[in-house]
Amino acid sequence: MNPARLAVLGIALAAGSGAAFLMSGGDPPPPPPPPKAELPPPPPMTEVLVAATDMPMGQVLRAADLRWQPWPDGAMTAGYISRKDNAKALDETVGASVRSGFLAGEPIRAQKLVRPDSGFMAAILPAGMRAVAIVTDSRGTNSAGGFILPNDRVDVIRTFRDDANSRANNSEVQFSQTILTDIRVLAIGQLIQEKNGTNVVTGETATLAVTPAQAETLTLAQKVGSLSLALRSLADAGRPAEPVESAMAQTPEPGLTVVRFGVARQQTP
Repeated sequence: MNPARLAVLGIALAAGSGAAFLMSGGDPPPPPPPPKAELPPPPPMTEVLVAATDMPMGQVLRAADLRWQPWPDGAMTAGYISRKDNAKALDETVGASVRSGFLAGEPIRAQKLVRPDSGFMAAILPAGMRAVAIVTDSRGTNSAGGFILPNDRVDVIRTFRDDANSRANNSEVQFSQTILTDIRVLAIGQLIQEKNGTNVVTGETATLAVTPAQAETLTLAQKVGSLSLALRSLADAGRPAEPVESAMAQTPEPGLTVVRFGVARQQTP
């Protein structure tokens, strides 16, 4: 082939390649994909004993109520029961009673349990307090219709016959008087049983947490009259109780104590 023609053909090829390059815009090659981010290693975990279900105060623990659950080491708190420290802790905890309620998944702590060889009532009673039981009607006529449960707060009302006024008026005269206020209920009856998914209160006594002086007042009041419990509103929680040590020594004024929404009001004729 003629060298001149070869030169022309080479120039044409070079021009075509240049035109194609210019038409493509001369884009640079795509960047390489970013490196994959490395996930941080999982935090170290320790198996701790937790509640498998909600457990109210007074419940006797079964094996099904407890389970081991991994727990972050950074969230461990003194009092948690770990499997590495005591692999038999679950079996050893069965049979204990719940002193303060647990929520499902909450770590079990020995401070909130009462061992089977310990007195449950004595364990839940605050220091310096006394437990006194009063008789209640199983129909709830003197215990807010049976809706009073452990840990509720109540007022104690004494109803008694005024012999002097009864003789003077030749008719039955009775008075009601609030003798104790904001009293914690420790137990209703001897136990709360589970029946058809609801709590059923059994027994005809209410056990109250009182001071020694209040225990004397309560014991005397049961001898000279009948007692009723008035359920207090949760909104009244924390209000200081009225002094009642001298309530039995006071001469009652004619009238009736009416309790509405946890507030006692004295009505006089």
